[in-house]
Amino acid sequence: MPLTGRKQFNVANSAAIQQEAATAYRQFLADPKTKVISSGADAQRVKTVGAKIARAVESYLNQNGYANQYNFQWEFNLIQSKDINAWCMPGGKVAVYSGILPVTQTEAGLATVMGHEIAHAIARHTEERYSQVMGAQAIGGVVGAATGSQAINQLYGLGGQLALLKYGRNQESEADRLGLVFMAIAGYNPESALSFWQRMASAKEGGAPPEFLSTHPSDQTRIAKIQKNLPEARRYYKK
Repeated sequence: MPLTGRKQFNVANSAAIQQEAATAYRQFLADPKTKVISSGADAQRVKTVGAKIARAVESYLNQNGYANQYNFQWEFNLIQSKDINAWCMPGGKVAVYSGILPVTQTEAGLATVMGHEIAHAIARHTEERYSQVMGAQAIGGVVGAATGSQAINQLYGLGGQLALLKYGRNQESEADRLGLVFMAIAGYNPESALSFWQRMASAKEGGAPPEFLSTHPSDQTRIAKIQKNLPEARRYYKK
């Protein structure tokens, strides 16, 4: 993919995936087990930071000639849950779990998380994972493979309260790099990402890692790569 510089195995129809993701997102929000926080300072902060990141993404895509390849209809919702987690579906459907807010602490910390998760969608990592899963099922001769919003639900673990798409480490590193750029364009100091990931490392000490980190690179690897990518992000940051 030109945006990341890495070749992807992607046979998914992005427009169709976005439509199915929108359906799955509506179903998730309507599920009685999903408790959407629709008012209060935290909910407003999620929407405010999300809107800034969305504008930054659109600016970045315009500057780099990718604008006509995306048609996102952004939505940002805060979900009541102790899980330390957040995600963004194709098409810009974002959920932030309240359990991650004690770790984000600041707007810049929240921008780190949302920039990272939105970067997954911009880099079309969901479509790549969908293609990999469907390809594996075809090779294995699986009958009755999931399609449409059901497949999206399976990829994100929806159906229970926990939503998690298991990205690969290359995808995580790409999301870190693009996320730094997006938060910088949005007006957040990309240096803040370092302190956020250090807090995330502390959050998993003495117990199982937060689901947000379950398939992510080691703390040392991630922080080292972020430091390497900071000069690029700083070029976009205006105080």
